[in-house]
Amino acid sequence: MAVEYSPYDEQLNVDPYPLYARLRETAPVHHNEDLDIWALSRHADVDAALRDSAGFSSANGPLLDSAIWGTDAHKVMSFNAMDPPEHTRTRALVSAVFSPRRMAGLEPRIRDIVRTHLEPAMERESFDFVTDVAATVPMDVISELIGVPADDRAEARRLINLAFHRPPGARDLTPENAQAMGALAEHYVRWVDERRRTPGTDLLTTLAQASVDGSPLTDQQIIALLGLLVTAGYETSLRLLGNAWYWAWRHPEQRARAFDGQITNWVEETLRYDTPIQYLVRTLTEDRTLHGVRLPKGARVLLLIGAANRDPEVFADAERFDLGRDTHRAISFGGGPHFCLGAPLARLEARIVLDELAARISAYEIDPDRIVRVYTTNIRGFSSLPTTIKLR
Repeated sequence: MAVEYSPYDEQLNVDPYPLYARLRETAPVHHNEDLDIWALSRHADVDAALRDSAGFSSANGPLLDSAIWGTDAHKVMSFNAMDPPEHTRTRALVSAVFSPRRMAGLEPRIRDIVRTHLEPAMERESFDFVTDVAATVPMDVISELIGVPADDRAEARRLINLAFHRPPGARDLTPENAQAMGALAEHYVRWVDERRRTPGTDLLTTLAQASVDGSPLTDQQIIALLGLLVTAGYETSLRLLGNAWYWAWRHPEQRARAFDGQITNWVEETLRYDTPIQYLVRTLTEDRTLHGVRLPKGARVLLLIGAANRDPEVFADAERFDLGRDTHRAISFGGGPHFCLGAPLARLEARIVLDELAARISAYEIDPDRIVRVYTTNIRGFSSLPTTIKLR
């Protein structure tokens, strides 16, 4: 039987990896004729396409949603929907804020934020790991970096959740998604206006004063940049933390290694084994032939990062969650000019959260009957992980 792949298949939300394995083995270049999309699943092909921005363009955006895919995608996704040199110029406006050196300097403050959220949870000894820990820390951290007022953070988190979450089967933005995105944009405009009147030392001030090619950024450009940074800085870190927590629970022997000091390995293997971003979309700029299959110019190509990260040609015993493996070839944060700007921050946040937890608890359990997964077509993770802990 021929393998069939659709990013809208609800079963993929449960476990996409058996299908990914069949794609790699029998259909490394897969065409879904009904959706007119192509999917690449082998590590070598996905990695090469991520690095080839000339052949695999981001100009139409990295998502399939018809409401935001196309030549106007940059109005919503900013530099995530641009190719060099425009991508390079726009990304440079914010890249210094997310440099590894800048991130390292933030560790004491991030640790303070983590402890603030952990202490109430530790006192209760029973909490929801996602809503009480994983969702709160990334929002506070990215909000401080950008300059989001403290009083607005809970509402921003609520709106981001509404903007991302889809009912099962949804193939595009729902009215609720669009309404939440509009409400977020109104907040962004207000925050920037406040910084224009009262400059600070945060990224909001930088953007309010920034220019490209000698022209100040428009409100629309700033809104797109802020939307990208706030949602990506929050959503990816949140799902990474939840996935790490879940898979260590499912593999007690690996959890023991993590709690014995292998926190960084825990983060990196989670990124490989069950990465939050499952695929990115690119638009082919010329006819290409891969594995004997012709892909036409203009094709929408899904680069299946989740499949590539479990390619046995690169990772031995790839279906095993193993903190001892070499993960340096994992492509969870993409590659080439679009390598994720927030990768150092996501890694740092995850390491600190998990380190602080490992220092406080000796074991934990998750209630399997109350686990809730997020439904989107390309983000994999949880919206609820009810947890009971045993303190040290």
